[in-house]
Amino acid sequence: MTRIMLIRHGQTAWNEGDGERLRGRSDIELDEMGIRQAEATAAGVAQWEVAAIYSSPLRRAVTTADILAEPLKLQVQPTEGLIDIDYGKWQGLSLEETAADDNKLYQLWLKSPHLVTFPQGESLEQVRKRVVGAVDTLVPKHSGQTIVLVSHKVVCKVLLCSLLGLDNSHFWQVQQDLCAINIFEADESGFAICRLNDTCHLKGL
Repeated sequence: MTRIMLIRHGQTAWNEGDGERLRGRSDIELDEMGIRQAEATAAGVAQWEVAAIYSSPLRRAVTTADILAEPLKLQVQPTEGLIDIDYGKWQGLSLEETAADDNKLYQLWLKSPHLVTFPQGESLEQVRKRVVGAVDTLVPKHSGQTIVLVSHKVVCKVLLCSLLGLDNSHFWQVQQDLCAINIFEADESGFAICRLNDTCHLKGL
C-alpha cells in the first residue's frame, strides 16, 4: 500500500477577495498568510513518516513544499504532472475580466466545466490525464510508504474526482481550500480516500 497526502499550496495575493485572479501557470509567490498556512501544515505533516515530497514546479507550490520538507529533512522533487492548469489567454485575469472577454465561455465554465477548453490553454480532461499519469508513476515507486504531493486547486479537484470515480462534470462539487490536506491509500484494488479537504491544522490563523 502507498499512502498519498495531497496538499494544496498556501495563499497568494491572487487567491483572496478583490485581488482574486485566475492563477494557472502565473508564477506568483506565497504571501505572508500563505507562509503561515504552510508552516501550520508542516506541523501536521511532520507527524507522519514521509518518504518523499513532490511538488508542482510553480513557486507558490514549491515554497509550500519546501516548508513542509524542512522538518522532515527531505528534498522537494518538482514534478511537471502536478503543475496548475493552463488558462491560456485568461491567465492572470480577474473573474470580471474573463466574463467581459467571453461571457458565454465563462458561464459554461461555471455550469459545465468539463466542456471548457480555455483559449490557448487546457481543458480539465488534459489536466486529469497528466496528474493521474503522475500518480500512477509515483505509486509503484513508493510501495509501503507515505508521500506528499503539493499542487493547485484545479489539479487537486480533478484528481479527487478521478479517485472518487466521478467525471469532470462534478468539478464544482469538490472543495479544496488553501493548504487543505487530503489523504488516500493505493493498493492492488485501487484507491481509497481517507481524508478530504482537512483544514483543522489551520485553526487560529
